[in-house]
Amino acid sequence: MRAQGLKIAFANGCFDVLHAGHVRYLQGAKREGGVLVVGLNSDRAVAILKGQGRPLLHEDARAELVSALGCVDYVVIFDDLSAEGVLRELRPDVQCKGTDYSKLTVPERQVMESLGGTVRITGDAKSHSTRDIIAQIQRRFRR
Repeated sequence: MRAQGLKIAFANGCFDVLHAGHVRYLQGAKREGGVLVVGLNSDRAVAILKGQGRPLLHEDARAELVSALGCVDYVVIFDDLSAEGVLRELRPDVQCKGTDYSKLTVPERQVMESLGGTVRITGDAKSHSTRDIIAQIQRRFRR
């Protein structure tokens, strides 16, 4: 891809309940590179990161939904709790994170810098929370 002059962007997340914030994040990531690779946390990793009852959707279903977005070129599922291993293997030009991060709080920032890449924050500033969506659904069903 680089031989064709394409810049590789990488974005990652659990994407347990796909919502507008995720779409805007990934669309912004696509604008950062000619090719967008999305790293998807495995079911095991989501359970550790997000807690009991998560993920709601199996990793294959989450991967299918994310890959169906027009801005996504490739999806990789990874089992680690951070994307460092994927970044070291893929060596993207830019790593994108959502607006719930700042450049200084991106956990893999030092890895990206050591690889000669950059970190960008993409998406919209409006707060979108999967946790809030799940809580709202639970409240409605408790009535």
